[in-house]
Amino acid sequence: MPGYYGVFVDVKGRRCLVFGGDPHEGERKVKYLLECGADVTLFSPTEDTSENLANLAASGEIEWVQRKYESGDLAGAWIVIVADTSDAETNEAISREATERNVLLNVMDVTHLCTFIAPALIQREDVTVAVSTAGTSPALARRLRERISDGEYCRCLQWADLGPILTDVRKDVRSRQLPVTPDDWAESITDGMLKAFQEGNPEAARQMLVDALEARAVDNSRT
Repeated sequence: MPGYYGVFVDVKGRRCLVFGGDPHEGERKVKYLLECGADVTLFSPTEDTSENLANLAASGEIEWVQRKYESGDLAGAWIVIVADTSDAETNEAISREATERNVLLNVMDVTHLCTFIAPALIQREDVTVAVSTAGTSPALARRLRERISDGEYCRCLQWADLGPILTDVRKDVRSRQLPVTPDDWAESITDGMLKAFQEGNPEAARQMLVDALEARAVDNSRT
């Protein structure tokens, strides 16, 4: 049985806190939250903070509180990420406050303090694939991510290139209120459609999808 409920969270405009501004994990967490549209506040002493994060603060892209955690810092937060886990006592204190305030918390690699865990992510176009081992083996999750991302080893991500076409056709189908189901969509996305796209003929690929969906809509209307 899975230990965690898999979900993608909309953080746009929400207050997200990161504790720890090192040039590796802290910087990576802050940048990804920004990419997702979050309102990010970084808690990190000056001497522990990467130059890139300091520049983000100087440009106003993030708020930078130049110290470590203090009680009450989680007020108004929606998600909290602890990237600097070197102080176990501080980790526990943040966990207690997150519990009291019902705030989502990830303490990196300290699973028992987390209320959510961050999966290994593979991104291509508008497609994001998440790999999780429920916190039991982050190294395995990373290895799987590497394998899936390797186009010579795994070709499944090539389907992600069709994303813009699918988005466009989805709008068309909705505007015409065609009676198609999720199964109809899945079965209409074919190898032939992918081949046409990869051969440099996206319009042919689009038309193949539209024709297949229209045919299924007709069949559904008859039943």
